[in-house]
Amino acid sequence: MSTSGYAANSASRLAFNSEMNFDYGVAVEVAPGVRRIVANNPGPFTFKGTNTYLVGRGDVAVIDPGPDDETHLDAITAALDGERISHILITHTHRDHTDAVARLKAYSNAPVLAFGDTGKERGARTTSPSGKAFVDLDFTPDETLRDGDTLEAADWALDVIHTPGHAPDHLCFALRGQRTLFSGDHVMGWNTTVVAPPEGNMSEYLASLERLAERRDKLFFPGHGGRIEMPQRVIRAYLIHRKMRESAIYACLKNGDRFIPQIVPKIYSRLHSKLEPAAALSVLAHLEYLVERGLVQCEELPAAIHSAFSIPRP
Repeated sequence: MSTSGYAANSASRLAFNSEMNFDYGVAVEVAPGVRRIVANNPGPFTFKGTNTYLVGRGDVAVIDPGPDDETHLDAITAALDGERISHILITHTHRDHTDAVARLKAYSNAPVLAFGDTGKERGARTTSPSGKAFVDLDFTPDETLRDGDTLEAADWALDVIHTPGHAPDHLCFALRGQRTLFSGDHVMGWNTTVVAPPEGNMSEYLASLERLAERRDKLFFPGHGGRIEMPQRVIRAYLIHRKMRESAIYACLKNGDRFIPQIVPKIYSRLHSKLEPAAALSVLAHLEYLVERGLVQCEELPAAIHSAFSIPRP
């Protein structure tokens, strides 16, 4: 999920890659042993649609089955040329990634693997960037994955990396031997990722970005959008962008703006009304991070969209 459509001030704009060559329902090999199928569920938070990846030949791992769309499911099964699905892997339990899980499992009888319960509060309709229920609260994996786990088949191996921030259960999968990483919604080259409390946490998101920046991957395949080349450069740009956004929010507080509805129009110009909830939640995530570090105070904790924030007096 992304903050597509945000028009930030010129100081914090990023150069996004919105080009993506694809046809819906067509499996295309995007790297050796990696096929991508784009689901036909485009939108302001999903870009062209959810990417489903097929990893390997023979025994195939399916990463993020996507929406519960019969045409998309047919495309996944049609791409299998005498092959079997050995693993169904989930980067995170947002519905645009998981709604097809039940039907794909019924077709393949493959185990579903994901992080599982985090014990943290998850997003609800009232805290949804899109105004719709977006977390699959009923999801339960057959097997849970943890940071450092490795999944293997005859011709592929995937290392599991826990990257909370966009969602507390978010995982990335690193393909061994290719310096390639499936980045889910944590890093997407076409736009920034929504960090929407309570589902999202800015402190964890930034820490996860720093962790991926330390890796030596050459290529990211995101949950939405095209391939990301030179991913460390993209990550560094995202980190700078977030620091500049935080500085802009702090400046608003110094100027006397105490409430998020006052801050949003000063941070995001020409913002479409449908994206205002996502923008407000993003500002809340930054404010939470400032409160966590003692740079900002809030009388109402946990903070919410209509809470009052201020800079502590010396």
